[in-house]
Amino acid sequence: MLLNCDLGESFGYWKIEADPLVMPHIDMANIACGYHAGDPCVMVKTVALAKTCNVKIGAHPSYPDKQGFGRRSMALSRDEIEAFVIYQLGALVGICQSQGCKMSYVKPHGALYNDMMKDDHVLQGIFAAIKKFDKNLPLLMMATPKNQSFRNLASKHGINVLFEAFADRAYDDQGLLLARTEEGAVLTSSKAIMKQVQQLAQHGTVTSINGRTITLEADTLCVHGDNAQAVEQIIQLKTLLKKP
Repeated sequence: MLLNCDLGESFGYWKIEADPLVMPHIDMANIACGYHAGDPCVMVKTVALAKTCNVKIGAHPSYPDKQGFGRRSMALSRDEIEAFVIYQLGALVGICQSQGCKMSYVKPHGALYNDMMKDDHVLQGIFAAIKKFDKNLPLLMMATPKNQSFRNLASKHGINVLFEAFADRAYDDQGLLLARTEEGAVLTSSKAIMKQVQQLAQHGTVTSINGRTITLEADTLCVHGDNAQAVEQIIQLKTLLKKP
């Protein structure tokens, strides 16, 4: 599985210092497009860093919600979602073109990502945006036991999808991420994270918070690298996934 990570989330004088430490160890960079984090200068620097490290560049569009870091749902129409996503894709593509590289996929951020998994009009707005902008861009979605149904929906729009699992998030009995408001939703122990990833890599399954075995088909693994400890975990995960 390829490793993907949310990057380029600094803004103005507020800096996340770990991006240069993370980039050499991942395969896919989900770059903020200015609506939940990031700004034009940060986007330029992050694209340049990804190009130097030969990392695939993905757009990380969100609801227009910088104050909430894109983690709050918004009551937007399908047309508004479509327009906001196209706007953000265009910003990142322009920066990529200026540096002689390309954008390879789309992964929505935060509440927009969560909402597309459960709200058809949000998902249809994202599908429409990608179809109009560039239907060759795959949409990165959460791996669940319902992968095939999402794949079928995307195919009706002529769009491909990729599925991701999460290294440091607990799963419920339906194979969905345990809500962050629930105790144990985020795995903080390196041992627990390594165990979950090893199970996923070797058996294609995860164990739910209640001990149920859930089958997950995943193309990529989402990791987080906003601190020194997280960077070390990414390096360990990269080593683990390379083992035969």
